[in-house]
Amino acid sequence: MVTTGRKELTEVVPMGRGVLRFALLVAAIAALLAMGLPMATASTVSPPLVPVPRAQCGPGSHPELGMQGRVSAQDVADGYAAKGYTCNTQEVGHYGTTGGYRNYRYVDAAGHVCAFYDTTLLYPTNALYGSTHQTGVFVLDMSDPAHPVQTDTLSTPAMQSPHESLSLNLRRGLLAADLGNPLAYPGFVDVYDVSADCRHPALKSSLPMGVLGHEGTFSPDGNTFWVSSAGGGTLSAVDVSNPALPTLLWTERGIEPHGLNVSDDGNLLYIADLGNSDTTAGLTVLDVSQVQRRASNPQVQPVTHLTWPTVSLPQVPIPVTINGHPYLAEVDEFATDGVNGGVPASDAAAHVGAARIIDNADPAHPVVVSNIRLEVNMTENRAAIAGDPGAGSSLQGYAGHYCAVPQRAEPGILACSFILSGLRIFDIRDPFHPREIAYFNAPLKANPPGAPQGHYAMSAPAFDLANNQIWYSDGVSGFYAVRLTLGSTTAASAGAGTAAAPQTSTLPNTSSGTPRGVTAWALVVLVLACTVPLMQRRRRMDS
Repeated sequence: MVTTGRKELTEVVPMGRGVLRFALLVAAIAALLAMGLPMATASTVSPPLVPVPRAQCGPGSHPELGMQGRVSAQDVADGYAAKGYTCNTQEVGHYGTTGGYRNYRYVDAAGHVCAFYDTTLLYPTNALYGSTHQTGVFVLDMSDPAHPVQTDTLSTPAMQSPHESLSLNLRRGLLAADLGNPLAYPGFVDVYDVSADCRHPALKSSLPMGVLGHEGTFSPDGNTFWVSSAGGGTLSAVDVSNPALPTLLWTERGIEPHGLNVSDDGNLLYIADLGNSDTTAGLTVLDVSQVQRRASNPQVQPVTHLTWPTVSLPQVPIPVTINGHPYLAEVDEFATDGVNGGVPASDAAAHVGAARIIDNADPAHPVVVSNIRLEVNMTENRAAIAGDPGAGSSLQGYAGHYCAVPQRAEPGILACSFILSGLRIFDIRDPFHPREIAYFNAPLKANPPGAPQGHYAMSAPAFDLANNQIWYSDGVSGFYAVRLTLGSTTAASAGAGTAAAPQTSTLPNTSSGTPRGVTAWALVVLVLACTVPLMQRRRRMDS
């Protein structure tokens, strides 16, 4: 592959050639041979790097007092943050005291309304400090959104530690995950059928089919489950057309694939590429049509690779159409020093993870058309926010993590978890001029000494926009149902798609003692803090 440095212009850069095909492995961890592919080339000037316009908060809001997205040390000290921050939102329900990375809503054939969500940022800390002291993926009966009932816990290997892979295919009623952690785990893939009774998902298979795991997604038809391993450097396609007997279709090594999504026809795979010694971090697009049509010995061809000046750690690209035109909504996570080395988002020179809209009319020549970031993400504000709780952590901070849309066609809004800044909702009906219309940052509770302080919103939200509701989870305070109100409702109703109903709960005490909380979070910080340096070291060795 051809090594390319970061450029001052947003650009599509070539990936180069130099390939070795893989051999299949037996039982999860595979001996894979590297494979590289040529890419298209183009360039364009970047859009302005400015914060989106602030939301105009209506009556009943409890808004941020200063900078957009900020939870200041003063707000914490005087108790303002303990009441939470709301702008055109209301808390409808709340369940538990831990959260993870994905939230889903599903209505089964009998009309049961269910929620599925993973419950940890790092297994098994949820067992140590969570209010339920349980691990796994939680299943909730949401028939009465104000009183959710936990009906099941999925505890097969991948569901214990799905990291960012928990995925729901609405068309087939399949719920799946691959075993993952911040770097990579042996890629067990668990598949459940939720179509008959979503309150009690039926296990169809749990097998080491994904090679190495971290992230995952279904193809829209629900017949392929894609597994990416981020730091493990593998990408795999698993045939789940028979969920009781999945088979490995294709696998490759040589890129650093993070979050991913498949085009509506199943033929293009959009990858948040973490980059390596051969290419920059950014967006990679692959032609996977031969995998989609089940060709014998399928070949995957590159389409393009796109980067942008402020790229940090790309998290996930989401295909959407706005006014009939194809775009991608992409979000980066955390902050880096510009070469994928993790630094606090408060660092003056940091590339801070945030979101953007990419014109995807020509998948071979995508173009970034707008940026979606908050005032706290801007370079000129770093010094002011550096002392805020959690702002100095490279694994937390004022940065983006996950975004989601209510539906791909004319979504209307984009909802994102911005870690310390909580849930942010953006009107994207004008993709060149996105604006914030609402936000919700949960009431801030005191964490045990030694544990991360501040919010930890990392999850991809889910939606029930027919009822103006959005779900998300915070890693240290649980699962929330939030209602959009007033001015935010108009934009939301433009994209009333599938998603979520709200929750409430009795919220038992979070922790039974400081030592337990400190030990759990020490494990989180230790493992996560080791991950980025290991990935950097691997890239240096590759180069």
